[in-house]
Amino acid sequence: MSEASAPSLEQVRALPKVALHDHLDGGLRPATVVELAERIGHRLPTTDPEDLGRWFVAAASSGSLERYLETFEHTVAVMQTADGLARVAREAVLDLAEDGVVLAELRYAPEQHLAGGLAPQEVVDAVQAGLAEGVAEAAAAGRAIAVGQVVTALRHRDAGDWTAELALANRDRGVVGFDVAGPESGHPALRHASALQTLREASFPVTVHAGEGAGLESIAEAVHRTGALRVGHGVRIVDDVELPDGVPVDDLDAADVRLGRLARWVLDQQVPLEMCPTSNVQTGAAPSIAAHPVTALLRLGFAVTVNTDNRLMSGTSATEELYRLVTEAGWTPADLRDVTITAAWSAFRPLEERAALVDDVIIPAYTEPANGRHRA
Repeated sequence: MSEASAPSLEQVRALPKVALHDHLDGGLRPATVVELAERIGHRLPTTDPEDLGRWFVAAASSGSLERYLETFEHTVAVMQTADGLARVAREAVLDLAEDGVVLAELRYAPEQHLAGGLAPQEVVDAVQAGLAEGVAEAAAAGRAIAVGQVVTALRHRDAGDWTAELALANRDRGVVGFDVAGPESGHPALRHASALQTLREASFPVTVHAGEGAGLESIAEAVHRTGALRVGHGVRIVDDVELPDGVPVDDLDAADVRLGRLARWVLDQQVPLEMCPTSNVQTGAAPSIAAHPVTALLRLGFAVTVNTDNRLMSGTSATEELYRLVTEAGWTPADLRDVTITAAWSAFRPLEERAALVDDVIIPAYTEPANGRHRA
């Protein structure tokens, strides 16, 4: 692929991608939501799959993280049985693999899937069964993909301790990480301090949502006090970066940029930022794709990754996220390569697996060698 020309949509689709921030309950197929809702008698805004897909995107585009999260009422409702969970997980893997994703981490909160009588371990088992089936089907179709579960505790609830124990009990059975998610404003991640301490002592990887619905204080909490290895979103780190007036993003000179203490730390330590451009615009965390801080942060050397967040609510895919950055923010093939390499090195996988993915899958997809800036 030429570095001088912008890639087409189909060229981006053909590239290998890494999805670190993809919510299982935010990536359902609209037709699946309709079918499963009918089985359990759950009322939807519409039963036409195409209309429902459009409804999710419109409802999530309110400019508010809290209202964005309200759309999950309908997806979580149809994920209360083992069969429903397995189906959603299987279809998520197949959809990601078809989109060129070669490594994915799918996150969800087990506590949200107990209303039908399942025990937490049964939830994890059902999801893992679906993931395994999807991986096998994708492989049979010639699309290799590795997938892990990231179990999540919600900021505003009290399931952190048992969710952490559940993660550790399944660390060799598909669960690769732990997350803290949910409404950020007024709900510090340290509500789950004991769970996070348990995970640190067990050497288990953690990522924490921060810097989307709340500001720099939430990022500082995630980076300095929770033991998080990555930050979910982290878009508000730009509030600690003073950019020169009137200078185009592509002409930024690091010498002209003033970094606050937190931004300097995140940059110097190469803390991976799981950025989700379309979702961030929907929730008001960024004004547009063109003006999304991800581009400036990439130019300054921050360890940014590009993700979908919730494919259903954002009407997006890994390909669409990257292609929108190409068409609306001027990204080049080198940019796509670099964020993909950063994501691969930041995954919650053994080092040797990450190295093989970068060296054998990602770099060969590009004609130019990687610059290795974020290589571990």
